[in-house]
Amino acid sequence: MIAMQYDERVDARGLLCPMPLLKAKLALNGMQAEQVLQVLATDAGSQRDIASFCQLAGHCLLHQEQTAEGVFVYLIRKS
Repeated sequence: MIAMQYDERVDARGLLCPMPLLKAKLALNGMQAEQVLQVLATDAGSQRDIASFCQLAGHCLLHQEQTAEGVFVYLIRKS
Protein backbone atom coordinates (compact mmCIF):
# COMPACT_ATOMS: atom_id res chain seq x y z
CA MET A 1 0.00 0.00 0.00
CA ILE A 2 1.40 3.37 -0.97
CA ALA A 3 1.48 6.17 1.57
CA MET A 4 -0.57 9.15 0.44
CA GLN A 5 -1.91 12.13 2.33
CA TYR A 6 -5.63 12.29 3.02
CA ASP A 7 -7.90 14.55 5.07
CA GLU A 8 -10.60 12.10 6.14
CA ARG A 9 -10.90 8.32 6.33
CA VAL A 10 -13.87 5.98 6.04
CA ASP A 11 -13.31 2.47 7.35
CA ALA A 12 -15.99 0.32 5.71
CA ARG A 13 -14.18 -3.00 6.13
CA GLY A 14 -16.63 -5.81 6.77
CA LEU A 15 -19.58 -3.87 5.35
CA LEU A 16 -21.47 -5.10 2.30
CA CYS A 17 -22.72 -3.14 -0.70
CA PRO A 18 -24.01 -0.43 -0.71
CA MET A 19 -22.64 0.63 2.71
CA PRO A 20 -19.03 1.47 1.67
CA LEU A 21 -20.36 3.81 -1.03
CA LEU A 22 -22.97 5.37 1.25
CA LYS A 23 -20.39 6.01 3.98
CA ALA A 24 -18.05 7.57 1.40
CA LYS A 25 -20.84 9.82 0.08
CA LEU A 26 -21.70 11.00 3.60
CA ALA A 27 -18.06 11.77 4.36
CA LEU A 28 -17.58 13.67 1.09
CA ASN A 29 -20.70 15.75 1.79
CA GLY A 30 -18.99 17.10 4.91
CA MET A 31 -15.68 17.86 3.23
CA GLN A 32 -14.35 20.92 1.40
CA ALA A 33 -13.52 20.91 -2.31
CA GLU A 34 -10.02 19.55 -3.05
CA GLN A 35 -9.84 17.58 0.20
CA VAL A 36 -8.97 13.88 -0.08
CA LEU A 37 -10.94 10.99 1.37
CA GLN A 38 -9.45 7.56 1.98
CA VAL A 39 -11.92 4.67 1.87
CA LEU A 40 -11.12 1.17 3.13
CA ALA A 41 -13.47 -1.63 2.09
CA THR A 42 -13.51 -5.41 1.85
CA ASP A 43 -16.55 -5.74 -0.44
CA ALA A 44 -15.38 -6.44 -4.01
CA GLY A 45 -18.43 -4.59 -5.34
CA SER A 46 -16.93 -1.38 -4.00
CA GLN A 47 -14.51 -1.34 -6.96
CA ARG A 48 -17.36 -0.82 -9.41
CA ASP A 49 -19.44 1.37 -7.09
CA ILE A 50 -16.70 3.82 -6.09
CA ALA A 51 -15.37 4.25 -9.64
CA SER A 52 -18.86 4.82 -11.08
CA PHE A 53 -19.81 7.22 -8.31
CA CYS A 54 -16.66 9.31 -8.78
CA GLN A 55 -17.25 9.54 -12.52
CA LEU A 56 -20.91 10.51 -12.13
CA ALA A 57 -20.36 12.97 -9.27
CA GLY A 58 -17.26 14.57 -10.79
CA HIS A 59 -14.89 13.57 -8.01
CA CYS A 60 -11.37 12.42 -8.88
CA LEU A 61 -10.43 8.83 -8.02
CA LEU A 62 -6.74 9.47 -7.34
CA HIS A 63 -5.77 5.93 -6.41
CA GLN A 64 -7.25 2.47 -6.05
CA GLU A 65 -5.57 -0.75 -4.97
CA GLN A 66 -6.17 -4.05 -3.25
CA THR A 67 -3.81 -4.97 -0.43
CA ALA A 68 -2.44 -8.46 0.16
CA GLU A 69 -4.96 -8.74 3.01
CA GLY A 70 -7.86 -8.20 0.58
CA VAL A 71 -8.64 -4.63 1.57
CA PHE A 72 -9.61 -2.24 -1.20
CA VAL A 73 -8.09 1.22 -0.68
CA TYR A 74 -9.42 4.28 -2.50
CA LEU A 75 -8.31 7.90 -2.47
CA ILE A 76 -10.93 10.34 -3.70
CA ARG A 77 -10.43 14.09 -4.21
CA LYS A 78 -13.68 15.98 -3.73
CA SER A 79 -14.63 18.20 -6.66
